[in-house]
Amino acid sequence: MNAAALDNAQGERLPLASTDSWYEASARQRVDGLLDANSFVEFLGPELRETSPHLSLFNLPEQFDDGMIVGRGTIDGAPVLIAAQEGRFMGGAFGEVHGAKLTGLLRAARDIASMPVLILFDTGGVRLQEANAGELAIAEIMRALLDARFAGVPVVGLVGGRSGCYGGGGLIAGCCSALAVSEQGRISVSGPEVIETNRGVEEFDSKDRALVWRTMGGKHRRLIGGAEVFADDSIESFRDAARYLVELVPALTLDTLEAEQARLAQRINDFGACADALDVWRLLGATEPERIPAMPYEEFVVLANRLQEPRHDAR
Repeated sequence: MNAAALDNAQGERLPLASTDSWYEASARQRVDGLLDANSFVEFLGPELRETSPHLSLFNLPEQFDDGMIVGRGTIDGAPVLIAAQEGRFMGGAFGEVHGAKLTGLLRAARDIASMPVLILFDTGGVRLQEANAGELAIAEIMRALLDARFAGVPVVGLVGGRSGCYGGGGLIAGCCSALAVSEQGRISVSGPEVIETNRGVEEFDSKDRALVWRTMGGKHRRLIGGAEVFADDSIESFRDAARYLVELVPALTLDTLEAEQARLAQRINDFGACADALDVWRLLGATEPERIPAMPYEEFVVLANRLQEPRHDAR
């Protein structure tokens, strides 16, 4: 049986039309595979053509959903709100409409206060063409996300797409209740090219793909506690991760924030002198850290669980 499949009306298992790889799937394929069959109801769908008011000024193509899909559905019959970024449209970058759709979903989650939110990140950050409007969208999303969490709503981020989770997306991910990431996922505020441009190739060589992945990739984020679950590159694995994390996440309280601050301070103390992720992994207790980048999924999960149990604060 295909690892990522959909239930049809008769309860049979049907393979996805194109791919079961989260990395290769489109945003709509991820939504369809993550939720129960025929349960998704989209808000502000492409038929309404809520497009960016800015892109035409630069003669750039528009997309009728502006690269952001929002709606509700169910997982195993339990209702959830869901947002998915399309990394194939402008690298999943945040703009005014793109961001407003996610902000509205999170505000609805706050008011309902009984439906968890899943955010399927796939973004390079803010659209440069939308400048301040995109930056404002990030701030509004973060505020809405924290308001939802204070209302008791779990907000779970899933990261494993082509564009990673960079820039403002990395900040939003850091505000989530919990994260699941695959090996293909990358999480960082500054992208490799941005670091190299501002600090020089000696600081970070963006062309060194092995360096990029072991610094920002899913394995490193899981090992340092920046993600609670390491998922395989399949829609079914991310579905399992979402179900697990929605039930697991703690409430957001002052104690949670203070514990997070203490943990971040401890992380700097422990790893601040490290020059490479390999040094961090060695300090964590990995006897052969150089093997980790090529380590198969099952073996890595065993290692990660041995080196550090999942933590639910501090990205």
